[in-house]
Amino acid sequence: MSDWLRTIAFRVIFYAISVPIVLGVPLAALGGQRVVIVYADCWARVHRWAMRAILGIRSRVEGEIPGGQVLYVAKHQAMYETVELQLILGSPAMVLKRELMRIPLWGWATTLYGSIVVDRDASTKALRQLMRDGAAAKASGRSVIVYPEGTRVPPGEKPPLRSGFAGLYKALDLPVVPIATNSGLLLPKKGAKHPGIVTFRIGAVIPPGLPREEAERRVWEAINALDA
Repeated sequence: MSDWLRTIAFRVIFYAISVPIVLGVPLAALGGQRVVIVYADCWARVHRWAMRAILGIRSRVEGEIPGGQVLYVAKHQAMYETVELQLILGSPAMVLKRELMRIPLWGWATTLYGSIVVDRDASTKALRQLMRDGAAAKASGRSVIVYPEGTRVPPGEKPPLRSGFAGLYKALDLPVVPIATNSGLLLPKKGAKHPGIVTFRIGAVIPPGLPREEAERRVWEAINALDA
């Protein structure tokens, strides 16, 4: 089967399955956030199955995922990691851009899941709200994951980190675990997807309390490790 046929088959089958799952969110919401998280994990497993069975895409994790509560900071090249890492990392609270929250029902579902909303304008008010929401996630005992470039970037591009990372780093006061990926090589934003293995490389833990410039430099280098 050609890459284009696989891509079309994935879109048809995965989204056909996803629609009734999303419509079932109100029922899951009756059980509270714990049930919503389990429900979301089930959807993520459907995504993993479709990626493997239809597109021939699997994941490989290099390095050790540390235990305890941490701030995960990941490279963003495709939608793939935003779903797959939720399974690999044990359902951390995810930082999402506000535009995604406007999607009917899905946006409401991500709020129930405990996602943290961030505005791209990076205003002082928006950053304060981001830090408050991050602190609430920390108080609940969950780890947090942020994609500090703000949007997906093609392989080889290494933009500077957005200010939201520095705000969370200071507010959460948690160890930082950087994650590099090469998902964009198999899953380009436009065009057919390609079978293969997506690598997630877990970087060395970055301690809390470092000067902003040093923390950002370490994170930037670590999440771009696979783009060397």
